[in-house]
Amino acid sequence: MRLDVSQQMKMDQRMVLAPRMIQSMEILQLPLLALQERIEQEMLSNPVLEMEEPSGNSTDAQSSENTLTKDNKANESEQSLRIKEDKSKREEFERLDNIGNDYDDYLTRSSYVQSRRIRSDDRDPKMEAMQNTAAPAQSLNENLKEQWSFIEAEDIIKKAGSVIIDFIEETGYLSVDLDSLSERVRQPVTKTQMEHALSLVQTLDPPGVGARNLAECLLLQLENFGQNCELEINLVKNHLKDIEMNRFPDIVRKTGRSLSDIKLALQVISRLDPHPGMQFGNHSATYIIPDIIVDYDEDLDIYTARLSDGSTPSLRINTMYGRMLKEGKIPGDAKEFLQNSVRSARWLIESIEQRKATLLRVVNHVLQNQRDFFDQGPVHLKPLPMVEVASHLGIHVGTVSRAVSGKYMQTPIGIYPLRYFFSGGTETSRGESVSWDAVKAKLQEIIDGEDKKNPFNDDHLVEELQKNGLKLARRTVAKYRSIMNIPPARRRREFD
Repeated sequence: MRLDVSQQMKMDQRMVLAPRMIQSMEILQLPLLALQERIEQEMLSNPVLEMEEPSGNSTDAQSSENTLTKDNKANESEQSLRIKEDKSKREEFERLDNIGNDYDDYLTRSSYVQSRRIRSDDRDPKMEAMQNTAAPAQSLNENLKEQWSFIEAEDIIKKAGSVIIDFIEETGYLSVDLDSLSERVRQPVTKTQMEHALSLVQTLDPPGVGARNLAECLLLQLENFGQNCELEINLVKNHLKDIEMNRFPDIVRKTGRSLSDIKLALQVISRLDPHPGMQFGNHSATYIIPDIIVDYDEDLDIYTARLSDGSTPSLRINTMYGRMLKEGKIPGDAKEFLQNSVRSARWLIESIEQRKATLLRVVNHVLQNQRDFFDQGPVHLKPLPMVEVASHLGIHVGTVSRAVSGKYMQTPIGIYPLRYFFSGGTETSRGESVSWDAVKAKLQEIIDGEDKKNPFNDDHLVEELQKNGLKLARRTVAKYRSIMNIPPARRRREFD
């Protein structure tokens, strides 16, 4: 076998994304809260970036910024912002530390310093916010351990109980077998001792904690009631599956009790907590902050969109550093650092402005195509593929996808994710386009209006949809009903 070395030339085509384009795509994809966090990080790392605060001198500051932009536009290029190779000028960096003394008079007048100067009588807003923040909620495990410390039992039972508590899930259930847990107790323990320890753990608050299944959880809570719950206990022990399947006549026949008694008992059972452990810990709902707000103008009979960016700071490049660059009174290495910082700040500001423009263009196209939705509700949502939007706006479909990713729109009829408005669909018998979400909304409307004593099965739902011009197969209706967590007809039936 012969080995040799040779040179070859070939041509290939590649797409290389510039750092500026990558940053622009990242900013476009960020929802409002993530964008605010990104801006805060940039302001901490980039000294030339500052917040534009409304004040009487805002016009002067804007004028200075415009002057800086005009002066630098002709001279700004990759050549002027290129980083030099010589990094050994330590003296220059020492001079950079003393630059502030040379510009002390200017710093006194600078709005940048005024907005950040901390006076002795000013309150620190971050410290004040920390002081007003609620303490972390106690977890279920912490609460059970605290209660367990007051339980009186022999040492082996206390150790077994501690091990059991360690493996109780946040919902309050124990999903690990006792035989497996006995191996984790650091001394010999019998099955009887483990069961006794579990029974003591199950006496702790909240009632139902330490249960191994739903039936045991409900029984523990019923046993904690002070009133007579024989029928409720009987239903949970022996007829839980019949209750799930809505087989009330069978329950009446097996228990020998009237239907009214069964319904009263089920009302008691419905007030029990199937996940008692969720009472502890931090399980607060996540707040949604819309990126877009849609308003209706009654005079013009149009819907208008605006960005919900009131809490997003308006950014600008600090004029002090711009003047320092323009006058050229700083050493080379410091100049390179400031040039790179200015360029990075401009990229960020331009990316944010481009995000706003792209987001508004996409939303305005949605408003034009989904007018019936805003006027009449989700049943009238039309199919709107992202490819169609991208083609109409002259942008890439990936740009549309990033623009709507993780963002919400506040409308006069509720808050919806932006992706909700981009979906495929079908046609009605009249040739009108209807989105699949509109089909689901219509299906929900039909089921809400059905006779609960004789609910529609899937075949009847197909017929009802056809009356509304929607021709769907039975399996499609069953699929959407399942996706919407709507039980079949036999489980939706109500008995007298």
